[in-house]
Amino acid sequence: MSDRITIETLGHKGDGIAHEGGAAIFVPFTLPGETVNVSRDGARARLLSVETPSPERVPAPCPHFGVCGGCELQHMSEDAYRSFKRGTVTEAFRRAGLDAEVADLVPCAPASRRRAVFSALRIDNRVLFGFHEALSHRIVSIHTCLVVVPEIATRLAFLEKLAIALIDRKRELRMVVTHTTAGLDIAVSDAAKVDARLRQRVLELALAPGIARLSVDGETIVEPQAPRLDVDGLGVLLPPGAFLQAVAQAERAMAEVALAHLAKAKRVADLFCGIGTFTLRLARRQAVHGVEFDTPALAALDAAHRGVPGLKPITTERRDLYRRPLTTKDLSRFDGVLFDPPRAGAEAQCRELARSTVKRVAAVSCNPTTLARDAAILVEGGYKLLSVTPIDQFLWSHHIEAVALFER
Repeated sequence: MSDRITIETLGHKGDGIAHEGGAAIFVPFTLPGETVNVSRDGARARLLSVETPSPERVPAPCPHFGVCGGCELQHMSEDAYRSFKRGTVTEAFRRAGLDAEVADLVPCAPASRRRAVFSALRIDNRVLFGFHEALSHRIVSIHTCLVVVPEIATRLAFLEKLAIALIDRKRELRMVVTHTTAGLDIAVSDAAKVDARLRQRVLELALAPGIARLSVDGETIVEPQAPRLDVDGLGVLLPPGAFLQAVAQAERAMAEVALAHLAKAKRVADLFCGIGTFTLRLARRQAVHGVEFDTPALAALDAAHRGVPGLKPITTERRDLYRRPLTTKDLSRFDGVLFDPPRAGAEAQCRELARSTVKRVAAVSCNPTTLARDAAILVEGGYKLLSVTPIDQFLWSHHIEAVALFER
């Protein structure tokens, strides 16, 4: 049985929203003003057909659109898409009680994502390899992907073959694939037990051209070439599965905004610094103290800057900033702070910053809601919110990066 409803607005995750009897109905792949036929399941509904399309509706370029959960906004015109993403950030700050100056969206090009996370699962005698459906544990088998770099997109059949060789009969396999200057870095987790026979099989596969390293559940199986990333001209050895910004161009855009704001600082703390995405760039001009909990990431940062002429001093510290944020006393050594936390944000650290004497702060975030929350803490502590710049690196999805700048 189907229902005919009219979409009123978009939610922050890109779903169309209608109301019936005072209750909200969420319909993926729809746009405001559209009359659609849906199959309802509680508050959520499945789109069956579009009766009256929006002028902003365009043909989706990917054949997997509507099934694959990765790119849920391909049906939006470019103008509507940019407006939605910028509006997501504006609305998050409005809900936090902040009147933020939000810049235009910095766009993201197709075929630019250098990292992808694939899944594989054995179902009876076949293996499904691809991405998850939206809000589901089901896996969509894919034969193309328009957002990843060609070096990954052209190797999908090879990656599937590798997943089939390594898959466990009872667990879902996870495969993180990163394009590096040396080739693909492939980090597999939740794989089958690698015995001598399986090791020989995957060795034969992974010695194919263009593969820099294969690791399985933390063990390096083969590494023909050290997988390195270019960070502002410096080579950083990538630990298996380590975090990095998904799109190199987006990373440069974030760094450009944040570093320009911190240019006059003499000593900067880079919190949640990871492998040194911002630390190494900052060290071109000022002394930097990088703080991170992940030991391999810190080791990669330490190795990257040693012996490089012209860099200012870099010190590092392993510290869980959620449990032990830098205190106001710790922060007194710095006149600039940059932080780029996980999606949960940096609430505890911002409460310390709000009581500090740090002059300038640059906040990088992949979650507008927690960024706005943290911004409100800083503003309440006496900082002025100067600007917010939304940066797209998750093309055709509702996810958005942003850089917020503060000064005291």
